Amino acid sequence: MGAETGGAEWNAGRGMDVATTDFERAWLEKFAGAIDALADEETRRAVMEGGESPDAVSASGRTAAWTRAAMERLLERMGEVRAREVLTRCACRYPEAELRIIRREFEASGEIDAAMRTLQDRFESFLRGTLHLDEERVADVARRGWGPAGVRQGNTILATKIPKSGYLAAYLEEKDAGKRRADYCHCPRVRSAAAHGERIPEVYCYCGAGYYKGIWESILHTPVQVELLESVLQGGDVCRVAIRIPTGKRPSNA
Repeated sequence: MGAETGGAEWNAGRGMDVATTDFERAWLEKFAGAIDALADEETRRAVMEGGESPDAVSASGRTAAWTRAAMERLLERMGEVRAREVLTRCACRYPEAELRIIRREFEASGEIDAAMRTLQDRFESFLRGTLHLDEERVADVARRGWGPAGVRQGNTILATKIPKSGYLAAYLEEKDAGKRRADYCHCPRVRSAAAHGERIPEVYCYCGAGYYKGIWESILHTPVQVELLESVLQGGDVCRVAIRIPTGKRPSNA
């Protein structure tokens, strides 16, 4: 659901560990705040019913069931377009200190391509230095177009999320498609849903799309639109997002 480095783990049958509780608390606060900002208190109370705190959804299987029901209530009350906007506001964020470096590169050059190259360079450094991938695997990840930089097609950037970083090496070796999808998703809510047979509405994945929206709005200093193209929640093999470059912010060679 957020950063390329992934989130905390779900302890099935034992509630949530400390890291997951912190993640849930932060996510619920962002979700409630986004509804307040885009609708009203009555809508927020209705959508959040039963999920006012991490403890309210901490029983095994309840996180997934509550999330499914909350997404259904959100769609019913706010519609698809506004529900997507709510979810993009719930995303994890790329580190702001890193974004300042990339933003300076864009401002100095005036080229979105230059910002993309800096994003890619820093991402590959993360793969080598933090995940300890060898050059062959780094090249494999780059070839697949994974990572926050994405690839450009005209005035659209297509970004494909990497598998959850703790599972990345295993993912690259796994041959079974079903097991690869299980290893892929960063979001503990989605993994909990898969474990308990819950089907969360697809709009939920706009939370993950919001990660890329945050990156490019920070770099460009202007709103951008994102569109979810594919997700493992929908049965896809990967999660792909289209970021639409606004008029006036085109790459120099477009």
